[in-house]
Amino acid sequence: MNRQQKTDVVEELRDTLGKVASLVVADYRGLKVEEVNGLRSEIRKSACTYRVVKNTLFKRAIEGTEMEGLTPLFKGPTAVAYSFEDPVAPAKIIDKFQDELKPLEVKGGFLDGKVLDQAGVKSLASMKGKDELRAGLLMTMLAPAQQFVRLLAAAPQNFLYLLSAKKRQLEG
Repeated sequence: MNRQQKTDVVEELRDTLGKVASLVVADYRGLKVEEVNGLRSEIRKSACTYRVVKNTLFKRAIEGTEMEGLTPLFKGPTAVAYSFEDPVAPAKIIDKFQDELKPLEVKGGFLDGKVLDQAGVKSLASMKGKDELRAGLLMTMLAPAQQFVRLLAAAPQNFLYLLSAKKRQLEG
């Protein structure tokens, strides 16, 4: 890679990282190719990105930004997973794969201007994702309407129960 290509990669990384919602840094040493491909596939399904970049290029890209605190994490084989939309998605996927693939190790992460350690990434992974929050909001919005429909249906239903009880009483 020549100097111009490296400069282009650093600039592209700097632009990309300026837009991310969250970022997870992991050590992928010891993973087999099939395992890495499976991880990449899952990350792509969640509209996230998985990338392996030379540590020196990544350090140059985050130099002078809020992410500069991540610099010590870039030692050894390092992969980065990030999302532009759902801040919880990369952490959830990496955490799930870390349970399945023991060699995968989370080094840290970044969210809302703060550098996260391993525990921070773990707690981020346990939070609800964008889709789960939307579903909860939708359920909350629909609950009053559902209760109103049940209330309207209750009076005729109770009247029907009364009539059937009176019928049984007259027959018996």
